[in-house]
Amino acid sequence: MAKNKDSGIKVGSNEIELVDFRIVKLINGKPYEGIYGINVAKVREIIRMPKLTELPGVPKFIEGIFDLRGVVLPVVNLSTWMNVSSGKEFDKKVRVIIAEFNNILIGFIVHEAKRIRRINWKDIEPASFASSNTDGDLEKNKITGVTRIEDNAVLLILDLESIVQELGLVKPPSDIDKLTSGHEFSGMALLVDDSATARRAMKTALEHMGFDVVEANDGQDGLEKLNGLYKDMGDGKFKKSVKLIVSDIEMPRMDGFHFASQVKKTDNLKHIPILFNSSISGGFNQEKGAEAGGDGYLVKFDPKKFYEEVSRVVKK
Repeated sequence: MAKNKDSGIKVGSNEIELVDFRIVKLINGKPYEGIYGINVAKVREIIRMPKLTELPGVPKFIEGIFDLRGVVLPVVNLSTWMNVSSGKEFDKKVRVIIAEFNNILIGFIVHEAKRIRRINWKDIEPASFASSNTDGDLEKNKITGVTRIEDNAVLLILDLESIVQELGLVKPPSDIDKLTSGHEFSGMALLVDDSATARRAMKTALEHMGFDVVEANDGQDGLEKLNGLYKDMGDGKFKKSVKLIVSDIEMPRMDGFHFASQVKKTDNLKHIPILFNSSISGGFNQEKGAEAGGDGYLVKFDPKKFYEEVSRVVKK
């Protein structure tokens, strides 16, 4: 698969294109094929297994590094990261998915890259599992969403971004307190993100800046929260009080682009500035954000840029 280009999905359609890839697990000596997905927008390319240079003192799921046209990047063995025993590698079909999160390139070893699937977000359920794990040893917090495909099989969307966090490649959001004396803003900010971890970090930053924060799990929940606030406050108070929406893009049920397009179509909501805050990099996605009605687009998480963009969209 070549470098990712425009997928052709219409902005606001509430659809996602996923690269369907497989990880094979051995159960009693027999192979079991797990079906997983990653957003096409995050995939730069898919290549055959390169020659890797091993690194000492790194997590065991890091197989090594290699040079991709002048850029040295780490390569993660997904079966090791997921604690899946897969036996010998499947040499003929094994591939490395080169993905970009938070402007960071990283490779993921998979046993096979199958195809691209177009799925509506409303058909993707949040990974709200109980204490029991799915797929054997795969930890529940490594899954962000699930959806059914043909033959009643289940595709799991993995939280591959958490690997970037595990490697310490993302700045801590607490740095926001070095950029502001606090409480420079007032009013409410709606924070829309399906990740409880991300919401905690962003809430801390927004509260330090002076906002009262209302949280939503996804775009549908965000619309319901906004409509509820409008009903409770009335038009005048609502417009004076609700100053900002900070929204992720990839969310089950309703994604950020569709959410933004719905907000901007609603007379009593369209005045609220929307700041997208996503791990999806690239100028094309920023253009899609603007087309959906966004007033700004950030790649998670640069505290300085976050503060600057909030200041710009709220005070403009």
